Amino acid sequence: MSTRRNFLKAALAATLVPRLSWADAGSPAFLGAAKDTNGDYALYGLDETAQILFRAPLPARGHAAAAHPTKPEAVAFARRPGTFAVVVNCATGKITHRLDAPEGRHFMGHGLFVNEGALLVTPENNYAEKKGVLGIWDRAKGYARVGEVATHGIGPHDIRALSDGTLVVANGGIFTHPEIGEGRQKLNIDEMEPSLAYLSASFALEEKVVLAPELHQNSIRHLAIGPDDQVAFAMQWEGDEMELVPLIGLHRRGEEVRLPEAEMGEQYAMKGYAGSIAFAGDGSEVAITSPRGGRMHRFAPDGTFLGAVLRGDICGLAPMREGYLGSDGFGALLALKEGMSPLNAVPGLAWDNHLVALPSLVG
Repeated sequence: MSTRRNFLKAALAATLVPRLSWADAGSPAFLGAAKDTNGDYALYGLDETAQILFRAPLPARGHAAAAHPTKPEAVAFARRPGTFAVVVNCATGKITHRLDAPEGRHFMGHGLFVNEGALLVTPENNYAEKKGVLGIWDRAKGYARVGEVATHGIGPHDIRALSDGTLVVANGGIFTHPEIGEGRQKLNIDEMEPSLAYLSASFALEEKVVLAPELHQNSIRHLAIGPDDQVAFAMQWEGDEMELVPLIGLHRRGEEVRLPEAEMGEQYAMKGYAGSIAFAGDGSEVAITSPRGGRMHRFAPDGTFLGAVLRGDICGLAPMREGYLGSDGFGALLALKEGMSPLNAVPGLAWDNHLVALPSLVG
């Protein structure tokens, strides 16, 4: 009887444990990392109108974040190259776990929850063996690292998932080492091979797309997935700065890559650098930003250039309603599409490179 009573008490206690959801964190629509006027770093949650819902302190500069699909948890990644990532309880603002990259690895600033949030996968540089890997972390085991798989390229930076669970990895092609040039010196510019790698839900390589030889110095950095699983990627040119090269690519599995460009003056104004990429909230177009060029370029899904929106130091970009939410290094959050409308401004706040949308929570 005693055993049965204990079992019933445990079962009752389990039903009384609160099941936290994103609603407990204010139902944020976006996440973004920033530095404030005191030089402190934090992860911020934003609502649909770009108003700040919460602030969670970070131990150092953040880059991007991975949001759990149902729980109010986000994993904030250090700016590349970083050896730490932290799990933030967005309902309390507290850090609950710290992920440390194993010896010979460092994080690349991005990550993704898969298997309905059971696993976290992190693009990493295996600098000890000069190859890219995905680290695999088990949430139920306190974010214990349970394995790693190859990305079939060097310098994996970003990762996204298609609707069928297929993973898309942006292999930037650049090799770095944390003990050389503060970890940011590019050591293989002449031998780069950027690629897109498509991996099955069980992490097997299904397709690999490599750019033409003359574009082998065009590092594939960031990804966006359209409503029909069209993959868009943003690039950063590591070759001769006087050359005009495409900075956005469009791809569907089994097809050739398309590399749209703006007209010559606008293309040159981007200064060979696309910092972020996103499809519009209604899926009607895709855009890239250049903080170096101070502008956003818009393209139709077929690659037609739709125009530019000028804004100094703009970089962060995420889908919002029929357009985009953008951020800059001066504390501004902006509604963007054909034009630009300020939504929020926090003087002294410097937004980092990326905004992360939580599309399942918007509506």
